[in-house]
Amino acid sequence: MDLRERYVEDYTPGHSVTFGARTVTAEEIIAFARAVDPQAFHLSEEGGRSSPYGGLIASGWHTAALTMRMLVDTVVSRHGLGSPGLDELRWLKPVRPGDTLSVRVTVLETRQSRSKPDRGIVKQRTEALNQNGEVVMLWTGTILVRCRTPA
Repeated sequence: MDLRERYVEDYTPGHSVTFGARTVTAEEIIAFARAVDPQAFHLSEEGGRSSPYGGLIASGWHTAALTMRMLVDTVVSRHGLGSPGLDELRWLKPVRPGDTLSVRVTVLETRQSRSKPDRGIVKQRTEALNQNGEVVMLWTGTILVRCRTPA
């Protein structure tokens, strides 16, 4: 099944999928930082060397944005209705130039909406992994997805 064609009934608690391979460059880290998060350790190798990170690292918001792009390209359902938000967001390890990110999504729970019978609610954990399989970022959030058969 194409993961982008799922209805809420197709989300199974415990199901996990890993996908993507996106290599991060120094140039894009710096460009994102200049536009959004201009802290010294995101703007240059020199600024990073004098930080606790010992070199240039990507903004956590950059990591989140790259993760979101991989989600949209691979698993965000065409029957999705957006998200009311995240319950948790953690940046666990720095992302450095040359790191290759992938994404793992695990369905935690699903339920039908009580107030809107045409949709369901899916809670899932999203993790960004580096090339060594280490979790560099995670979030737990909720998405709204249409029902194949409304209640």
